[in-house]
Amino acid sequence: MYEPGLDRHEWESEWQALEDDLREDPAAALPELDGLVARMLEESGYDLTDPVAREGDEREVVTEYLAAHEITQAAERDSGELSPGDVAAAINGYRAVFAHLLTIRATADADLGAADTEEA
Repeated sequence: MYEPGLDRHEWESEWQALEDDLREDPAAALPELDGLVARMLEESGYDLTDPVAREGDEREVVTEYLAAHEITQAAERDSGELSPGDVAAAINGYRAVFAHLLTIRATADADLGAADTEEA
Protein backbone atom coordinates (compact mmCIF):
# COMPACT_ATOMS: atom_id res chain seq x y z
CA MET A 1 0.00 0.00 0.00
CA TYR A 2 1.28 3.44 -0.95
CA GLU A 3 1.56 5.88 1.92
CA PRO A 4 1.31 9.46 0.63
CA GLY A 5 4.13 11.61 1.92
CA LEU A 6 6.19 8.73 3.31
CA ASP A 7 8.95 8.82 0.67
CA ARG A 8 9.03 12.60 0.79
CA HIS A 9 9.39 12.55 4.58
CA GLU A 10 12.19 9.97 4.41
CA TRP A 11 14.01 11.99 1.75
CA GLU A 12 13.70 15.21 3.74
CA SER A 13 14.95 13.46 6.89
CA GLU A 14 17.97 12.04 5.08
CA TRP A 15 18.79 15.41 3.51
CA GLN A 16 18.54 17.11 6.90
CA ALA A 17 20.90 14.53 8.39
CA LEU A 18 23.45 15.36 5.67
CA GLU A 19 23.33 19.11 6.32
CA ASP A 20 25.89 18.91 9.17
CA ASP A 21 28.24 16.92 6.94
CA LEU A 22 27.85 19.54 4.22
CA ARG A 23 28.89 22.29 6.62
CA GLU A 24 31.85 20.37 8.07
CA ASP A 25 33.31 18.83 4.89
CA PRO A 26 31.29 19.52 1.75
CA ALA A 27 33.47 17.45 -0.60
CA ALA A 28 33.30 14.41 1.68
CA ALA A 29 29.49 14.66 1.83
CA LEU A 30 29.09 14.55 -1.95
CA PRO A 31 28.94 10.73 -2.28
CA GLU A 32 26.12 10.53 0.27
CA LEU A 33 24.21 13.33 -1.46
CA ASP A 34 24.75 11.58 -4.76
CA GLY A 35 23.38 8.32 -3.37
CA LEU A 36 20.30 10.00 -1.92
CA VAL A 37 19.46 11.95 -5.07
CA ALA A 38 20.14 8.94 -7.34
CA ARG A 39 17.77 6.84 -5.22
CA MET A 40 15.15 9.60 -5.31
CA LEU A 41 15.40 9.77 -9.10
CA GLU A 42 15.10 6.00 -9.39
CA GLU A 43 12.12 5.88 -7.02
CA SER A 44 10.52 8.65 -9.06
CA GLY A 45 10.83 6.63 -12.27
CA TYR A 46 13.93 8.16 -13.85
CA ASP A 47 16.28 5.76 -15.64
CA LEU A 48 19.71 7.36 -15.48
CA THR A 49 21.26 4.64 -17.66
CA ASP A 50 18.84 5.20 -20.56
CA PRO A 51 20.17 7.75 -23.09
CA VAL A 52 16.62 8.34 -24.37
CA ALA A 53 15.46 9.35 -20.88
CA ARG A 54 18.27 11.89 -20.83
CA GLU A 55 16.57 13.62 -23.75
CA GLY A 56 12.99 13.39 -22.48
CA ASP A 57 10.65 16.06 -21.17
CA GLU A 58 12.60 16.59 -17.96
CA ARG A 59 16.09 16.15 -19.38
CA GLU A 60 17.32 19.18 -17.42
CA VAL A 61 16.69 17.24 -14.19
CA VAL A 62 18.80 14.32 -15.40
CA THR A 63 21.43 16.68 -16.83
CA GLU A 64 21.67 18.56 -13.52
CA TYR A 65 22.11 15.29 -11.63
CA LEU A 66 24.70 13.93 -14.08
CA ALA A 67 26.77 17.13 -13.86
CA ALA A 68 26.80 16.93 -10.05
CA HIS A 69 27.50 13.19 -10.24
CA GLU A 70 30.53 13.83 -12.45
CA ILE A 71 31.96 16.29 -9.91
CA THR A 72 31.30 13.76 -7.14
CA GLN A 73 33.19 11.09 -9.05
CA ALA A 74 36.12 13.50 -9.44
CA ALA A 75 36.03 14.17 -5.68
CA GLU A 76 36.04 10.43 -4.97
CA ARG A 77 39.13 10.06 -7.18
CA ASP A 78 40.69 12.78 -5.00
CA SER A 79 41.23 15.05 -7.95
CA GLY A 80 43.57 17.84 -6.91
CA GLU A 81 41.91 20.02 -9.53
CA LEU A 82 38.56 20.06 -7.73
CA SER A 83 37.87 23.60 -6.61
CA PRO A 84 35.51 24.81 -3.89
CA GLY A 85 33.43 26.21 -6.75
CA ASP A 86 33.11 22.73 -8.26
CA VAL A 87 31.97 21.32 -4.93
CA ALA A 88 29.46 24.16 -4.53
CA ALA A 89 28.18 23.56 -8.07
CA ALA A 90 27.60 19.88 -7.28
CA ILE A 91 25.81 20.68 -4.02
CA ASN A 92 23.64 23.27 -5.77
CA GLY A 93 22.87 20.76 -8.52
CA TYR A 94 21.84 18.13 -6.00
CA ARG A 95 19.73 20.71 -4.14
CA ALA A 96 17.94 21.69 -7.36
CA VAL A 97 17.13 18.07 -8.25
CA PHE A 98 16.11 17.35 -4.64
CA ALA A 99 13.73 20.34 -4.58
CA HIS A 100 12.27 19.41 -7.96
CA LEU A 101 11.62 15.82 -6.92
CA LEU A 102 10.04 16.91 -3.62
CA THR A 103 7.70 19.23 -5.52
CA ILE A 104 6.71 16.47 -7.94
CA ARG A 105 6.17 13.99 -5.10
CA ALA A 106 4.10 16.50 -3.10
CA THR A 107 1.89 17.10 -6.16
CA ALA A 108 1.50 13.35 -6.74
CA ASP A 109 0.66 12.80 -3.07
CA ALA A 110 -1.94 15.57 -3.17
CA ASP A 111 -3.47 14.14 -6.35
CA LEU A 112 -3.58 10.67 -4.79
CA GLY A 113 -5.17 12.05 -1.62
CA ALA A 114 -7.82 13.85 -3.67
CA ALA A 115 -8.56 10.66 -5.63
CA ASP A 116 -8.88 8.66 -2.39
CA THR A 117 -11.29 11.28 -1.00
CA GLU A 118 -13.43 11.12 -4.13
CA GLU A 119 -13.62 7.31 -3.93
CA ALA A 120 -14.77 7.34 -0.31
